[in-house]
Amino acid sequence: MAEENSNTTRLIVKVTRDTLPQIKDKYPFIYLERGRLEIDDSSVKWIDSERNVVRLPIATINCLLLGPGTSVTHEAVKVMGAANCSVCWVGEDSLLFYAAGISPTSNTRNLKKQMQIACDDKKALEVARRMYAKRFPKAELAGKTLKEMMGMEGYRVRELYEQKAQHYKVGWKGRSYQPGKFEMGDITNQILTSTNAALYGILTSAVHALGYSPHIGFIHSGSPLPFIYDLADLYKETLCIDLAFALTLEMGGRYNKYKVANAFKGRVIDMDLLTLIAKDIEDILGVKSHASRDSE
Repeated sequence: MAEENSNTTRLIVKVTRDTLPQIKDKYPFIYLERGRLEIDDSSVKWIDSERNVVRLPIATINCLLLGPGTSVTHEAVKVMGAANCSVCWVGEDSLLFYAAGISPTSNTRNLKKQMQIACDDKKALEVARRMYAKRFPKAELAGKTLKEMMGMEGYRVRELYEQKAQHYKVGWKGRSYQPGKFEMGDITNQILTSTNAALYGILTSAVHALGYSPHIGFIHSGSPLPFIYDLADLYKETLCIDLAFALTLEMGGRYNKYKVANAFKGRVIDMDLLTLIAKDIEDILGVKSHASRDSE
């Protein structure tokens, strides 16, 4: 690749909240590995391991998932932050979610609402009920404690695994994942692990961009991202569980990360996940979010 002219005048266009697309209008994510993110004039460019250069429309991307072998310049992070494009550091093929940068373009209005609800035990329990109601539309949840609803959810998920295994005619011995030993799991568990991690990355970037906190949950607790795990359970059935069993037979006993990534991405786009996230957060918190330009 030819060296860039050091005397070239760089044109940095200031990104404002008024010019940014809303979360629901953005492309959900791009996964990158083994390359470098830099600035070229007013755009962010990706240089891969074979020196191919791709300019990224970061203002229209919800988040970049950076896998192994990636590096990024300080200036690129600044521009991505200003454009409300979150950066998440993940393991190979998004198998592990390590960290996420915080978008500076959102304000604290929604965070304040989230904290006020979480600090009120009665309101927090109602939020949990609304979350479970999305998964149990026919169940009578009034008067149920959080522990009782968690028990219902555990039974539902185990039953769901069995139903999917029978539907797709796939053997199933239960959910299993050992940190650092991804290859030890069967194909179905490997797909579940990788798609779960990718979903966490998308949700974390969206929650940050909307001005909420991933650390203040209503069902999960004692973990790094409880609100993310709360939300993920709303979408796992379609994005992770059904996909894992559907792809298992196609894999022929060998995990294919490209097939998993393409199938997962297709489902994310088909279900318009970013629009769903923004709407579902409003519904479960029972508030009308200020989803205007000054909060996105």
